[in-house]
Amino acid sequence: MSHPADPSAPSAPSVRRVLLLTHTGRGEAREVARACCSALAEAGLVVRTGAREAAELGLAPGSFEPSPESGPVAADCELALVIGGDGTILRAVELTHESKTPVLGVNLGHVGFLAEAEPDDVASTIAAVVERRYTTEERMTLDVRVVRDGEEVFRTFAVNEASVEKAARERMLEVVVEVDGRPLSRWGCDGVVCATPTGSTAYNFSAGGPVVWPTVEALLLVPISAHALFARPLVVAPTSVLAVEVLDRLDATGVLWADGRRAVELPAGARIEVRRSDHPVRLVRLHQAPFTDRLVAKFGLPVEGWRGSAERRMRHGGAEG
Repeated sequence: MSHPADPSAPSAPSVRRVLLLTHTGRGEAREVARACCSALAEAGLVVRTGAREAAELGLAPGSFEPSPESGPVAADCELALVIGGDGTILRAVELTHESKTPVLGVNLGHVGFLAEAEPDDVASTIAAVVERRYTTEERMTLDVRVVRDGEEVFRTFAVNEASVEKAARERMLEVVVEVDGRPLSRWGCDGVVCATPTGSTAYNFSAGGPVVWPTVEALLLVPISAHALFARPLVVAPTSVLAVEVLDRLDATGVLWADGRRAVELPAGARIEVRRSDHPVRLVRLHQAPFTDRLVAKFGLPVEGWRGSAERRMRHGGAEG
């Protein structure tokens, strides 16, 4: 669901703030971030960033607002501008999840499905932010909880996926998978990925799962290298509850990863429950390009020979005339 930015909204703050998050380990990202900071400041917006990040970017004191040491760092920011790849955007989502601040990514990674702009688009991107020419799009997220002996021991969220993986290379993980309170199958495997449509082009894709358009509301479950006759990727309703129970028959332990960033060990007997979260992530959109075009561009898919419906209509009309 997309929502336009409303410059006339009465709740819009008099001071406009943008949270700047950068992959400072990349020289190009630092250069782009400095240019963004300068352009936003010139337009009268306040740029907030961490003190350490500012030092690594070489920002002069007074040219930015330090992030608060406690509380949500993006609580009163209009959006979070992220310079980096999908990993940096996922870090931004962690920091903005509580405040529900929309995230705008400038891709300096490899594929960058979560990003909206490329480095060559920085000038137009900043202009769109200053003039509020953007929309926000809500993407479903996952609520993930780990239960042991009937007691919740860990809880987190995920934008892309929650993956249950074996902790040791030499030991296979044995699990039972459940959908909506009913057992589906037992697998000896390397792991299980539970993903959102947004995450369908991430770990899910690498594990052989389907690509799902972001507007489709569904949950995905994909076994990783399962030793079983029935071990196919599954697509279930967004209201479904997925569960993975780690069995203790092989004396193997596992680990739960949320978006590849937050992890917790899974002892034998642990139960992982995954359901749709009540708190979606908000992504900034500058363009209304179809997801099909994004897929073609990101993966470099061959489309030579396609003439398109408009060209076919024109050719047929010309032939008839």
